[in-house]
Amino acid sequence: MALLVPVIALPVLAYAAVHERLRDLNRLVSLLLLFVGAMLLLVIAADLITLLIGWELVGACSWALIGHERQHASRAASARYAFVMTRLGDLGLFVAAMVAFSDSGTFAFAAIETLGAPQKTILVAGLLLSAASKSAQIPFAPWIFRAMDGPTSVSALLHSATMVAAGAYLLIRLEPTLAQVPWFGPTAIGIGLGTALAGGLTAMLQPHAKKLLAASTSAHYGLMFVAVGAGYPAVALTHLVAHAFFKALLFLSAGVAGREADSFYLTKMGFGRVLPITASATAVGGFALAGIPPLGAAWTKEMVVTAAGHFSPWLALVVMLAGALSAAYAMRFVYSAYGVAVNDTSATSRTTETIAISSLAAACLALSLYWLPSIQQTLGAWLATSFPTPPPWETIGSLLTVGSGLYTGLLIARKHPALGEDGPVSAYADWLGLPFAINRVVERPFSALAQHCATFDDAVIDGIVRRVSAGGLFAARVAYRGLDRLADGLPEGVTRWLALSGEDSRRFQTGLSHHYLAFMAAGAVVLAIILFAGR
Repeated sequence: MALLVPVIALPVLAYAAVHERLRDLNRLVSLLLLFVGAMLLLVIAADLITLLIGWELVGACSWALIGHERQHASRAASARYAFVMTRLGDLGLFVAAMVAFSDSGTFAFAAIETLGAPQKTILVAGLLLSAASKSAQIPFAPWIFRAMDGPTSVSALLHSATMVAAGAYLLIRLEPTLAQVPWFGPTAIGIGLGTALAGGLTAMLQPHAKKLLAASTSAHYGLMFVAVGAGYPAVALTHLVAHAFFKALLFLSAGVAGREADSFYLTKMGFGRVLPITASATAVGGFALAGIPPLGAAWTKEMVVTAAGHFSPWLALVVMLAGALSAAYAMRFVYSAYGVAVNDTSATSRTTETIAISSLAAACLALSLYWLPSIQQTLGAWLATSFPTPPPWETIGSLLTVGSGLYTGLLIARKHPALGEDGPVSAYADWLGLPFAINRVVERPFSALAQHCATFDDAVIDGIVRRVSAGGLFAARVAYRGLDRLADGLPEGVTRWLALSGEDSRRFQTGLSHHYLAFMAAGAVVLAIILFAGR
């Protein structure tokens, strides 16, 4: 995984340097490099605190990259939406780290094994929540459409080997520990399978090229969740590698078609005749997405089916259905974006763009070596595991569903090219109405609650604060006046009394001797009276 991230990032960064707008290009490329560095920190982390730092950096970079063209208010809003949605799931990772440290005194992955059962349950729940939000699984999936407001190179890197891959990678990395909690496997399978089906159906109905690919990203990471939940993290890892190459390829080719059409809607595209090299490379990526042998992505997808079959034959059948949907939207994308008889207008692909896309297509072809038994054995030895052997019925059934999916996608592309642009279907093309449900169930109630709290704060809390402040100021003024008089009056009164006493005392000192003799005689009389009275 540490090798995969920079290998995918290299052609994407080269593509960005020539494809994206010159305005703020240095900033964009710098953020992409930081994005890659943050993902590498996340990948090599051996403890939860390092993982958390990389996790947060990836989220911050994605916010900055999605809102790169921040002069557009809608794109800045989309960046905030994606950040908050994923951030909500990130709280699970914080909880997991705190539980691990409070029980074991360390954040190391190795110490997770020593946690007690209640602590391990909380930790697994937190990690699964964080992984689901980062990998755009239901119910967090809608943020991935808002992320499409970012530049094409950002979408390619985001969906292939960085942020969206982080959630699946976390589960793959820690699967031996997570699997010790009995409910983890079924829960991961349920989340992944639901997302694979919902994402597949959404992608098939989606007329926007980048959003179609985004929905397919959620669907395929859902398949990885299924493989991890079934107890085959190595299968999920191999599919993650294959997915990274073909998804980066398809996003880059969608960017070229979108620029030439000045729109990402599939009905505006169709550059197969004028861009034959890009079209050929796109076909390779599309067939890998569809799972057509002998491409390596077909083998990894078949391994997911087999892993699901080892858990339950019924699960294998549902995964095959998800594969059929994948083939359908892959065919729709390839035929609509680079069909041979749709758009004959002139179009150009810059040399660096063509090289980047072609290199990724070559990697997809190279992964066809996955089908060789010797390569499978070598790969299993590297990963210290063995891959499941598919029964014949699963392979035959999977290939038949892929064929039916390809035919369905071709019919949609030819007979209903504008499917999802308008009409009743368009409402379901946006994650089957899930954003609407989130708005009604989560956003509106919390917004209303916030408004009520703000009103209460303004009317009651602020009123109390103002009254307390006014009372305090009044008491201070009263105290100031009283203390001022007391503090000034005491020394002034004492001084005045002493002055008067001194003046009165000076009256006895007249300087006349007969006065002094009279005073002495009066004093002797008083003293005699006192002595007599004392007896």
